[in-house]
Amino acid sequence: MPTFVREQPIDRATARPRDPRPAAIPRRFASIVVVLAVLGLAFAGIAWWRSARLAATAGGHAPRPVEVAAAPVAVETLPQFLRATGSLRAVQEVVLAPEVAGRVVAIRFEAGAMVARDDPLVQLFDGVERADRAAAVARARFARLELDRSQKLSPTGSETLQRLQQREAELAAAEATIAQIDAKLAQKTVRAPFDGRLGIRRIDLGQYVEPGAPIATLVALDRLYVNFSVPQQDLAKLRVGGEVEVTSDAFPDRRFRAVIDAVEPRVGADTRNVSAQALLGNTEGLLRPGLFVVVDVVRPPRPDALLVPATAVQATASGDSVFVVRDGHAEVVPVVAGAQVGERIVIDHGLSPGDVVITAGQLRVRPGAPVTIASAIGATATGATADATRGRAP
Repeated sequence: MPTFVREQPIDRATARPRDPRPAAIPRRFASIVVVLAVLGLAFAGIAWWRSARLAATAGGHAPRPVEVAAAPVAVETLPQFLRATGSLRAVQEVVLAPEVAGRVVAIRFEAGAMVARDDPLVQLFDGVERADRAAAVARARFARLELDRSQKLSPTGSETLQRLQQREAELAAAEATIAQIDAKLAQKTVRAPFDGRLGIRRIDLGQYVEPGAPIATLVALDRLYVNFSVPQQDLAKLRVGGEVEVTSDAFPDRRFRAVIDAVEPRVGADTRNVSAQALLGNTEGLLRPGLFVVVDVVRPPRPDALLVPATAVQATASGDSVFVVRDGHAEVVPVVAGAQVGERIVIDHGLSPGDVVITAGQLRVRPGAPVTIASAIGATATGATADATRGRAP
């Protein structure tokens, strides 16, 4: 079978075969250049169309104002407080307990009852002591008779002076024995050491109790101590006789007044806090020892304080700021925010009286953008601000 061999073209100048591949490379490169040129023209056309549209919009139409809620900066004389946390402790509180061991023969109180000072509460068995006292009284009576006889006979010389002195000593010893037994009898009766309210009874009738066994808690509720502490940098703000206001979540709508009566003379080495104690009148008996309370130390009021609604302040990583409406446009103003008073925040620096701040709609506002204040929203915000102001008025 014959074999066919494909002939390659011959270069006449060199008499060598020519390679057909170099002729294909220029054609492929030309195709790529054409495609890139078309894409470049397309992108240039799109960019020109967008710039022309933006220019037409900027030249012919102004951006629409954004509707927001705003409120004026309030200027008030603001009461100032140094806030701390503390707890209540009774001025007089004791756990009643017997001094000696014995069997309970009488319980003369009800749990939770009010008692007066020296009221008998618990009686322990004292039969032995009473019998001993009866014998001691008999001996004392006989010693008195002997002494009377000696006092009559001694002037006549029938009895010696030594005998008279012996009778006097015997009578004194007998009376001392009676006093000793009376003291033991007193230990058999547990009495209230002061006026107050009793707690839950912890003993039962017939129970044998040891010395110091708890019977019940007795607390005087008419006065309470308020114990609290403040950081050492606030030491100068505490003074004996200063007024404090106390609140508790047990009575969230009540504020109780107390007076500082003692300040710890040293600062805590572990916490660097200063402990203080205030005396609180509790004639209604509402508050109880052990309650957790919030203490506001009353300080001189701050005149001309600037307050804005809390929703007007925006917290960012670079600091607090507010949007202020000036000449119908929104401007971002950095501020230094102070304490929060109800639903408002004190502005220490950055605003001036008469400024109007945006309280709602800030997310739709850009710096320098035109804004319009919605009358309905603004009236509502102003009314709420006025109500908050009246609620915080001293």
